[in-house]
Amino acid sequence: MPEFDIANPHEYDHSHTASAGTSWLRAAVFGAMDGLVSNVGLITGIAAAGASPGIVAVTGVSGLVAGAISMALGEYTSVRTQNEQLAAEVRTERDALKRNPEGEQAELIVMFEHLGMSRETAGAAAEQVHANSEQALKVHLAHELGLNPDEQPSPMVAALSSFLAFSIGAAIPVLPFFFAFGTLWWGLAFGAAGLLAAGFLAAKFTDRNPFGGALRQLTIGGVAVVVTYAIGSMLGVSALA
Repeated sequence: MPEFDIANPHEYDHSHTASAGTSWLRAAVFGAMDGLVSNVGLITGIAAAGASPGIVAVTGVSGLVAGAISMALGEYTSVRTQNEQLAAEVRTERDALKRNPEGEQAELIVMFEHLGMSRETAGAAAEQVHANSEQALKVHLAHELGLNPDEQPSPMVAALSSFLAFSIGAAIPVLPFFFAFGTLWWGLAFGAAGLLAAGFLAAKFTDRNPFGGALRQLTIGGVAVVVTYAIGSMLGVSALA
């Protein structure tokens, strides 16, 4: 076979986003969206019930703090549980490789054949892979379970990203109430702008139509506003007193 340099297709053909395989982007986007939608809905319901701007502001800040803490704790627990589950699968597969290496190698031959290799090529490839126990472990995890033990997201990074993103998103519709134009309509305007911006940026990260993403998030927020406004109007402050 003639020798030649193999060009890296990432240099001329295609590229991947820097966020691929990371947890911080998912946590940040989800946190910002949740903060926006939940706090827009919260202040809408309270304002529609007839609460004063001061009460609306306090409610919005309370929703921000409680929601950010809840999101961070939930994200931390979720990612940590995911990592612990991965660790358990690694232990199971490592024990199987030690207990029954011949059977595991035969299993890998079958998986390689399903990928289109001939029996001879699959056998040679499996033998090479099993010459290194750690490499064999990674290949089995990848082909059997779609897992990569080298890619474990940080629970702390995911929690912090979620906390900050939720706080930023939840703060947007409350901002007008800290200034001289604290009314429900200004809060809704700020919330709508935040939803459009968040949807636009999220779509840009995932290579989708940014305008479609912005409109989708605005629609989701609009549904929350309509529902909470209707509930707040029906109950009212006098009904809650």
